Amino acid sequence: MGLESLCTAHFKGNSACGKLLLESDSLLFRGDFRLRIPFNSMRSVKASAATLRITFPDGTVAFDLGTAAARWADKILHPKSLLDKLGVKPSSVVSVLGMSDKDFLRQLRARASAVTTGKPAPSSDFLFLAAETPRALGALKKLPDSLQPAGAIWVIYPKGQPHITEADVMAAAKSAGLVDVKVCSFSSSHTALKLVIPLVRR
Repeated sequence: MGLESLCTAHFKGNSACGKLLLESDSLLFRGDFRLRIPFNSMRSVKASAATLRITFPDGTVAFDLGTAAARWADKILHPKSLLDKLGVKPSSVVSVLGMSDKDFLRQLRARASAVTTGKPAPSSDFLFLAAETPRALGALKKLPDSLQPAGAIWVIYPKGQPHITEADVMAAAKSAGLVDVKVCSFSSSHTALKLVIPLVRR
């Protein structure tokens, strides 16, 4: 999620107070009525005065966001890429473990200065660990040895699955002496949780 705000939404003659959330691929409103508007279904995004107006196949909805309306419109019209959200830079040394997402690997190789798969490279700036089951989280204990002191480990795991949860990832991180600092949507099916070495141990 990039932004969230309490606001009033006006849609088809109804008004409701609720929470507006900007997700990686959609806008979500939760109030007396709920709306999820995928970016690719938006026909128009406009900010005027204090109101954000979105036109999509079901109609036009207006969100009262005050001075933040223009910022919301800009975020929707110019979303960050996945690699930008993950912090990968052209100078980054990246290691990828257990991941078979060819499109993500292609993006990494086009952006980062070095990408290693299968095993962690020494002094990595970023380590990406794909964890489909809790057992895969056991790798976290050894990964800090291959990480730059100020680097990060991103754990990529399935969304909304009972067999591996955010609590499982956070417990494994704590056991490995890591702290979680950020979460973001990796894809429609997976979440990314960012782990770092505590400042006192760097």
